[in-house]
Amino acid sequence: MKLMIRAVLLASVFFLAATQADSGRNPDNIARDQYRHPIETLDFFAISEDMTVVEISPGGGWYTEVLADRIKGTLYAAHASPETKSSYFRRSLTNYKKMLAANPARYNNVEMHVFEANAQLLTTANNTADAVLTFRNVHNWMGSNNDAAAFGLFFKTLKPGGVLGVVEHRAKPGTDRGTMIKSGYVTQGYVIEIAQRAGFVLEASSEINANPLDTTKHPKGVWTLPPNLALGDVDREQYLAIGESDRMTLRFRKPAQ
Repeated sequence: MKLMIRAVLLASVFFLAATQADSGRNPDNIARDQYRHPIETLDFFAISEDMTVVEISPGGGWYTEVLADRIKGTLYAAHASPETKSSYFRRSLTNYKKMLAANPARYNNVEMHVFEANAQLLTTANNTADAVLTFRNVHNWMGSNNDAAAFGLFFKTLKPGGVLGVVEHRAKPGTDRGTMIKSGYVTQGYVIEIAQRAGFVLEASSEINANPLDTTKHPKGVWTLPPNLALGDVDREQYLAIGESDRMTLRFRKPAQ
């Protein structure tokens, strides 16, 4: 019996490895699924294959890889403007475009658009998207005081009844705004507040991406933890053992009327 159970387990492991290898995803990205739970997260956001989805600030394309397989509708990649003065965003945009160009068949439903929080600009048309998704971005918009404006743009581009899915590093309740900006951790209550002010209704929250090992109190904020490991080799094993940050996962809805 033990041998049979072991054989079944090994077969399951090999099947999973083969499935991942056939997915076309970057193996380094797949290794982070244990922290990001992409399939469970998109299921929670109720993302179906016929949807038109806006991915806000897709960065290097970690979630784009997953979404490209998930949906048959259009995936609007709302990335930085080619005219951005930020060398970081220019580099990120260049690398993202290289990723798309390297596999045109996989990404044939991706349409590039511009999202600039500082300019309060989102170039997707109003009332056109079934879903808007943002992963770990709210703290960045808070730093430039454009968080409320960003949520307003998401509300405009969504169809009535559309979904807003938010994943964000989670601060302890009562954390002040300055600490949130400095640490990269945002209280769940604050995210709900700015979404509701924009007109959204909170439909559900999930602990899919929670990490109880994360105290949120680190010398370099959330960037102390992987994947950044901002302290380098200092206490590296300790932070690797914690893993990636504790995260809220929230599903909002634009009212149908």
